[in-house]
Amino acid sequence: MKQRKIAVVTGTRAEYGLLYSLIKAIHEDEALQLALIVTGMHLSPEFGFTVREIEKDGFPIAKRVEMLLSSDSPIGVVKSVGLGCIGFADALAEIRPDIMVVLGDRFEALAAAVSALILGIPIAHIHGGEITAGAVDDSIRHSITKMSAYHFTASEAYRKRIIRMGESPERVFVTGAPGLDRLREMVFLTKEELEQKLDWKIRHPVALVTFHPVTLEPGKAAAQVECLLDAIREAGISVIFTGANADTEGRLITTLLTEFCREDPSRYRFFPNLGQLRYLSLMQVVDLMIGNSSSGIIEAPSFGLPVVNVGSRQAGRMTGTNVIQVPVEREKIVAGIRLALTDTFRTQARQADNPYAQDYRAGWRIKEILKYCELSPKTAMKGFYEGPID
Repeated sequence: MKQRKIAVVTGTRAEYGLLYSLIKAIHEDEALQLALIVTGMHLSPEFGFTVREIEKDGFPIAKRVEMLLSSDSPIGVVKSVGLGCIGFADALAEIRPDIMVVLGDRFEALAAAVSALILGIPIAHIHGGEITAGAVDDSIRHSITKMSAYHFTASEAYRKRIIRMGESPERVFVTGAPGLDRLREMVFLTKEELEQKLDWKIRHPVALVTFHPVTLEPGKAAAQVECLLDAIREAGISVIFTGANADTEGRLITTLLTEFCREDPSRYRFFPNLGQLRYLSLMQVVDLMIGNSSSGIIEAPSFGLPVVNVGSRQAGRMTGTNVIQVPVEREKIVAGIRLALTDTFRTQARQADNPYAQDYRAGWRIKEILKYCELSPKTAMKGFYEGPID
């Protein structure tokens, strides 16, 4: 029996963590051939050259697609998408996978999807149907949904939203979030081990902070970050910051955070890239998360970790009862931090259900569907479903 070749595209450290269980499941299945395509921030020294983490995990890399320009202006991002389309055209034409998997809503995934669509390669999309109203990623996600043949959603609500977009119910599957799978099998670092690896004394109360650009609010990143940092000063907490992504104004945010941490290195530390093990281990150790990262929405509930979600970047996403929503206002952020540190809210967070969790086997379930789903010239011939939504 001929192996079914499945291409999986990854462009960022966070996305790789979400895809890890699926990549592993495909790689270990003798009936399947993994064709891993690495691109974007993975190949940039500025963002930690995280392709080395993939190599360390033992996964063979089929192709590397260089597409990330040093500029993170809107024009620079558009040009990166153009470079990505050129690179993916060559990579996919050479690999010729039976199907290609992309996750989420980033511009790297958009470039891959456009290329695969025109080359007639079926696309499978993970984490469709969600909404992040504050980011251009929202439109990218829905665009990829309409280009895709198969869909794997984190919840039933997102499944129904995709069907409302005209996708056939027979091709939309609720699998849960694959990024949660590793939480069941990973051996986390202890506080003492983290302090040794980070070369930093963890002093409570301590927060893990990630703040990405809000791409539908251009030109506001500096003011938003300064507001967040003023709130952190006033709250009097220790903070571990992680770097912003490669979206427009991401480099500006990273510069501001780096400068802030120089004020008091014993209280504030910045890491461009923590890696999955250190990042997830910290979620077991810190007292709260602050910022606008999807990890505060998707992973944090499984740790029972309080989250202060700042601003509109994640607006529209389902959240657990561990999340406190606040606008980008100093007083509101301070109030959110103080609420998150109360015994009452910490108890509420520990009892929170994770709306993105099914059975913590999402990667395996997606792999099984990809293994047996119909792949033929008819696969790309989609109609517009207008029937009932069960």
